[in-house]
Amino acid sequence: MPEKLALDGGTPVRDPKQNPWPTIADASGRDFGEEEMKLLQQVIQSGSLGYQYGSMVKQFEKEFAERHGSKHACAVSSGTAALHTAMGALQLEPGDEVITTPVTDMGSIIAIVQCNCIPVFADVDPETLLIDPATIEDRITDRTRALMIVHLLGQSCNMDEIMPIVEEHELYLIEDCAQSHDAKWDGRDVGTFGHFGCFSLQQSKQITTGDGGICVTDDDALGDEAYRFHDKYYDRSGEGRPVERIGMNYRMSELVGAVALAQVRKLDQIIGRRRETAEALMEGIAEIPGINPAKVHPKATHTWWRVIITIDEDELGTDADTFSRAISAEGLPFGRGAARGEPICMLPAFQNYAAYGTSDFPWEPPYGRKVEYRLEDYPGTNRGMSHTWTCSWNEGYTLDDVEQILHGLRKVSAWYRGS
Repeated sequence: MPEKLALDGGTPVRDPKQNPWPTIADASGRDFGEEEMKLLQQVIQSGSLGYQYGSMVKQFEKEFAERHGSKHACAVSSGTAALHTAMGALQLEPGDEVITTPVTDMGSIIAIVQCNCIPVFADVDPETLLIDPATIEDRITDRTRALMIVHLLGQSCNMDEIMPIVEEHELYLIEDCAQSHDAKWDGRDVGTFGHFGCFSLQQSKQITTGDGGICVTDDDALGDEAYRFHDKYYDRSGEGRPVERIGMNYRMSELVGAVALAQVRKLDQIIGRRRETAEALMEGIAEIPGINPAKVHPKATHTWWRVIITIDEDELGTDADTFSRAISAEGLPFGRGAARGEPICMLPAFQNYAAYGTSDFPWEPPYGRKVEYRLEDYPGTNRGMSHTWTCSWNEGYTLDDVEQILHGLRKVSAWYRGS
């Protein structure tokens, strides 16, 4: 006889109020310690808290660039700032179009619009939520200048299919790697395929400083533009170049740089712990009838910012809505879909073209065009939002936690299958 579901009056597998799951919001799911404290103490004792005078930010940039085999790195104040810095370095024209994904954070889109460019949204694979390369071609116009892809949840996009599109149409490529530190495609680091790779150090990411970011590039000219853009276009090289353009102040402080340096030196161990538990979870799920583990491409090395599952409703014997209620009642740490549960372009900001005052700039002619953002244009996204379940993953999860999650999923599967 199957174990009675909590949804139907049974005992939950876990009560998160009494026994919370490890979380990225505090020390239960984050790896901070003596390494960070030692470097922070050095900064305080030095009295140099600005990157212009200290060494922590510069050393972080050096080690991050070396880790990715990149020539240049620019540390900034957030992942959004990293993307805006990369976009700013490209010097696109008002009204130029940048294709991206409808499953992402606002930071990706802010970087496009704040460079006076127009975001155009491709669709996603409904099982992985990664941008679907087949839908990129359909969105290319004579105003398309760049492609911003998002390596989502810890997994790389399909670079074998994306790079030929970039090359054929001579597009700039920005890789948003905010959720995918250390992820790889065919053994190559994400962030190293395009003109820029942009990373976030926000609280939830694989490594964190609370907020912070960094972008990398192999292009000398773009690297120079990015470094000046992030620092008001001031020239810190000693060459005495004047302020030639309008930039931003996205400088990373030495205090943040100290934590970033300690964190990047821990990246291997952090990713190792995430992989151990997430892969154990996926292996266990693969043995549960009606519930499917994350779809991971054979060429992708996943680093598990979130775990994702899907179901086979016919085999499981219930629908998506009921499954959602059942796993929630068991106390399992999954939520339905990702991001906001709909294509990001359904937000009022995009529906109302609201970026600058009461104008429709940059969408309004003669600068650009009024791109329509319609829900029905994103069937993959809509399916993915209603038929995937994701869970924020972190280095605090243990194999005991994994077994409790598997217990709950086995319980739900057995109940609805009647076995």
